[in-house]
Amino acid sequence: MAKYSKEDVLRLAKELDVKFIRLQFTDILGTLKNVAITVEQLEKALANQCMFDGSSIEGFVRIEESDMYLAPDISTFSIFPWRPQTGKVARLICDVLNPDGTPFIGDPRYVLKRALKKASDMGYEAYNVGPECEFFLFQLDSDGKPTTKTHDNASYFDMGPIDLGEDARRNMCIALEDMGFEIEASHHEVAPGQHEIDFKYKEALTAADNIMTFKMVVKVIAQKCGLHATFMPKPIFGINGSGMHTNVSLFKNGKNAFYDGKDSLQLSQDAYWFMGGIIKNIRAITALTNPLVNSYKRIVPDYEAPVYIAWSTSNRSPLIRIPAARGESTRVELRSPDPSCNPYLALAAILAAGLDGIENKIQPSPPTNKNIFRMTKEEREKEGIASLPANLQEAINEMEKSALMRELLGEHIFTKYIEAKKKEWDDYRTKITPWEIEHYLTKY
Repeated sequence: MAKYSKEDVLRLAKELDVKFIRLQFTDILGTLKNVAITVEQLEKALANQCMFDGSSIEGFVRIEESDMYLAPDISTFSIFPWRPQTGKVARLICDVLNPDGTPFIGDPRYVLKRALKKASDMGYEAYNVGPECEFFLFQLDSDGKPTTKTHDNASYFDMGPIDLGEDARRNMCIALEDMGFEIEASHHEVAPGQHEIDFKYKEALTAADNIMTFKMVVKVIAQKCGLHATFMPKPIFGINGSGMHTNVSLFKNGKNAFYDGKDSLQLSQDAYWFMGGIIKNIRAITALTNPLVNSYKRIVPDYEAPVYIAWSTSNRSPLIRIPAARGESTRVELRSPDPSCNPYLALAAILAAGLDGIENKIQPSPPTNKNIFRMTKEEREKEGIASLPANLQEAINEMEKSALMRELLGEHIFTKYIEAKKKEWDDYRTKITPWEIEHYLTKY
């Protein structure tokens, strides 16, 4: 993001003919919210004087303590390129403050900032994140409502005219670049109607902001193309779901802390311990990286999503993969997260798990270089390869037992998040599904 001062933002808003500004923030479940103001209120907003009702936001505060303030991060100032060019619309991503000006403990962005502060205190000046966000494009029905009908029958890396999403992806890339993204690649994914757009890694806070912006832009541009974009992890049975493979690295003293040219795999001790921490804590953080009932329909064998807790440098079946690049590009790729997650909480959880490994010198088991999907249950048990939680209830139970997650999130978000997810699970498990009607109605 650009380095702006408050004066720069006020000047740019005037020079670029901005009329409206969206003050954006994210609730604990990862939903993007905003308060719209006119440009005449921008100076007030930049002084952190714009107030909103926090009791109306999921997991924020009770009605008797509802006044909250928005503190814009001026580096996030950006114009919406798809809106009218006369009387433009801009946005600023905000932190949430209490009335006394202190950070609100229920703000997910603040959770990530606290995690980054701990990494900094341990000597790591950068926690870089490169997400790989997948999504589906579906047709709309005659009433303009989303369907689950795919708009093409293309597969991995196919081109037009087979890939009918090519034009939509191009428009998305253009809009994202206009907002300051550096797009590295875009392509059709494995499943019909499934796509991926990769943008350059950034420091974690900017990366989380970018993920939220990316999801908003993809949905808006899809709608303008007469399509519906969804980041639902598994919208269609029998084909691959959408993941958000997350590449992470730590930097210390200006160098990649995960690289060691003298090691047989060219990985540092910090890299091994970081992986050890993730492997130890992954079941506890999965409710954050895979937050929906539907998330666990993706994490099943045979659809390329990771199910088993292991790591490797040479194949894609384990949970963690070390891509081939070394030197300053050395990184750990966690393959389980999906794009429905709250990126601020998910990235904070990955970092906290990795730092736990470094602090406590948790050495991972040896790498698993065979295809885990082809191993028998007995073979996996012999090598000590456990599985990710099988459903949201199991993931929430694991998170609830974790002292690390309670400390990371703070009592407020920890309690509110678990409460919301238990309610979601109960709502799901008490519903009667078409599968039950099909299998039981005439049989019993």
